[in-house]
Amino acid sequence: MQRPCDIADFISYQETIPALLKSIGAPEVLRRQSRILIKPNLVNASPPPVTLPVAACAALVRACRQWSDAEIIIAEGTGEKHLTTDEVFAIHGYDRLAAELDLQLVDLNEADLVKLHDPRNRVFPSFMMPRMVIDSFVLSAAVLKAHSLSTVTLSMKNMIGVAPPAYYQRGGHWKKSAFHQQMQTSIFELNRYRQPDLAFIDASVGLSEYHLGGPTCDPPVNKLLAGFDPVAVDAAGSELLRIPWRQVGHIKIADGELGRAEGPK
Repeated sequence: MQRPCDIADFISYQETIPALLKSIGAPEVLRRQSRILIKPNLVNASPPPVTLPVAACAALVRACRQWSDAEIIIAEGTGEKHLTTDEVFAIHGYDRLAAELDLQLVDLNEADLVKLHDPRNRVFPSFMMPRMVIDSFVLSAAVLKAHSLSTVTLSMKNMIGVAPPAYYQRGGHWKKSAFHQQMQTSIFELNRYRQPDLAFIDASVGLSEYHLGGPTCDPPVNKLLAGFDPVAVDAAGSELLRIPWRQVGHIKIADGELGRAEGPK
């Protein structure tokens, strides 16, 4: 049976990730897929816990392969202004992981696009989305972090990496800067177009104040989270940062439409 969210004590990625995914009913769901797109948070060249450890992604890949014959792709569109996504993959060791496990790495900043429309949206009434993201089962693999603009950056905000800079870099020093002015609404509207099918958060450490550095959580949070409801997963992650989820704009807006912050009512 599928579960919207579960939390596990962190022992190791190799041990905890398969057990956590089993607890939410992932094997049956993954078995039905033909292509699984793992979208790690590789926002820039900074080491973990700013970015997702390659060991965490490796454990996710191995767990998926244990239960599914699907093609597995690791795809990201980095926000780093002066580096390509391929360069960021290499800095974090994802190129070596891809060679070891025979995986394809995809730069979503340069991917084939399709234009989507949603008249309910006021920030993004249309959106240029990588076709691969639409056509795949998407596993958003985030890191537990507070954020200066969005309060937290978890599985739903991690989806900003799909936005192509050709359309969403509008000044500034970030390839997705179009999201900055109305960050909370922008995250929600992006997830209206494409929310994760499976949400994962590495909360083994956590960043307590700032998404690009600063103090880590003290003591380390020492948890991993996963579920089929990204709203529930992100709400639980926010609470682990001691930030009530109702204080996070995009989670509060998404609650009741894209998922349930407190699980099924």
